[in-house]
Amino acid sequence: MMNDEQIPLDRLAWERFKRHMRVLLHSEVGGKALGLFLLLIVFLVGINGLNVVNSYVGRDFMTAIAERNRAGFVEYAWLWIGVFAVATVVSVVSRYMEESLALLWRTFLAQRSVHIYATHRVYFYLEESGEIGNPDQRIADDIKTFTTTTLSFTLMLINGSFTVVAFSGVLWSISPLLMIVAVLYAALGTYCTVSLGRPLVKLNFDQLDKEADFRSGLIYLKENADAVALSRREIPLLRRLQQRLAELAENFRAIVGVNRNVGFFATFYNWMIQIIPALFVAPMFIRGDVEFGVITQSAIAFTALLGAFSLIVTQFQSISSFAAVLARLSSFSEAVAQEVLQRKSPILASEGAEQIVYLGLTLRSPRSGRILVENLTVAFSRGERVLVRAPDESARTALLRVTAGLWDAGEGGLMRPALDQLMFVTERPFLPFGSLQELLLPPHPLEAVFMGATRPDSVAGLGAPTVMEEQISRALAALGLGTLSTRFGGLAAEQDWSNILPLAEQQLLVIARLLISRPRFALLDRPAATLSADQLDMVLNQLSRHAIAYVVFAEDEDRPERYDAVLELKGGGTWEWKVLAAP
Repeated sequence: MMNDEQIPLDRLAWERFKRHMRVLLHSEVGGKALGLFLLLIVFLVGINGLNVVNSYVGRDFMTAIAERNRAGFVEYAWLWIGVFAVATVVSVVSRYMEESLALLWRTFLAQRSVHIYATHRVYFYLEESGEIGNPDQRIADDIKTFTTTTLSFTLMLINGSFTVVAFSGVLWSISPLLMIVAVLYAALGTYCTVSLGRPLVKLNFDQLDKEADFRSGLIYLKENADAVALSRREIPLLRRLQQRLAELAENFRAIVGVNRNVGFFATFYNWMIQIIPALFVAPMFIRGDVEFGVITQSAIAFTALLGAFSLIVTQFQSISSFAAVLARLSSFSEAVAQEVLQRKSPILASEGAEQIVYLGLTLRSPRSGRILVENLTVAFSRGERVLVRAPDESARTALLRVTAGLWDAGEGGLMRPALDQLMFVTERPFLPFGSLQELLLPPHPLEAVFMGATRPDSVAGLGAPTVMEEQISRALAALGLGTLSTRFGGLAAEQDWSNILPLAEQQLLVIARLLISRPRFALLDRPAATLSADQLDMVLNQLSRHAIAYVVFAEDEDRPERYDAVLELKGGGTWEWKVLAAP
């Protein structure tokens, strides 16, 4: 949670903004984005020029009415309509280009964020640390808001500058005093709006997180509907949802209160803009110093100039939301960069070995510091069948994860083959939506992903491994899934496998991919939780037949003949290594 000092509209916000701009300009789409932006500037100049022409045509049109000049009335009416038509075309094309540029920027930034977030295991580390809340919302919603709002504000500032240049001369020629009043009035409005609305920055920041927390609670209930219904645990979930909704509503009430105060001032401020020009120019008309149309022209010029000077007044609520989004997006980017570039583990790991070797490895609980495994020194040889037995789930999980490079709490050393030569089978199978052919593709080597180009589409450029239909058929048949393809429409038919297959078949499908990939080691986490004893025997036999060494992590085991050695993790970090005699 950030405090007021962490998300102000100050130099830090400006530095964050410039950093995001540099990322875009130095990217492969930077040239195209810059070209679209320069074209937008040209259109803004055209729009402001048309606005000035519009003020003079409107002045002469109103003067013709006041003088009962029929010919002038008709002439200026047609001319005014023509100005409106040209201004319409220019405004619509400008808006189209603005939205195209915003989409280009959002697509680039979202692709880049997803690429880094998904391919460097940042998603895992951020979830483990809890440092950044709701990263999905930051990528999906905050990037959209940031790109569209940044572009909108930038164009408004540039357009405001053009408006000041275009209409300052017009207003000064009518009344220098009115020009001075416009500047002072805008300055007063800006100061009062910032003073009244400053709390909105933090409130909007908090609101984004509270909305996401409430939505994630609803998603959790949806995704666990079956388990919740069977366990009849609706009340605790309902209580938590109600609490999050209450927090959301309370924060939003505070936002509404601040908006009310700002609204009182901003509404009165905007109403006064309509009468102030008349208060200064009408006496001039009454004295005969100016034509009647000058009153209309002064109102147009004054309103345009005040609109340019008063951007903070008119857009403060949007600016406060933008500051919150910028802070959230920047904190996400900084956390991602820290995970990718600065993450250092006290556990020294090296790849390229033929074995899995633990050298004086000590693992601790990341939260309590409790020792789970102490000074483990043991090697799993290629072709060896190993059982890791531990009643303490934390110790098993720690050893499995450190082997995968996902555990940092501890010290010691680890040698292993490259990660593409290790495959991990989780207790609950993970089967994403897709076709059988996609599902059974071997994973990309992690090195290829990490060392690939920084372009957002670099994953697509790696080239997918190919798997022949014959390989798939043999692997499925070996595991008793020979009819799976025909049952569900062939290898290319996309299915939600986690919903249409029982757990045992889901796990066997994961094993089929393992048989096709043929890594040096397979590490299975509690396979007996989803497979029957006969199915597990079949799986382990197939692994041996395919020359894949396997390491099974389990609480206990009543079939020691399946293994060549047992690593027993006992309480307090102690352990024992046993080599089993051949049956």
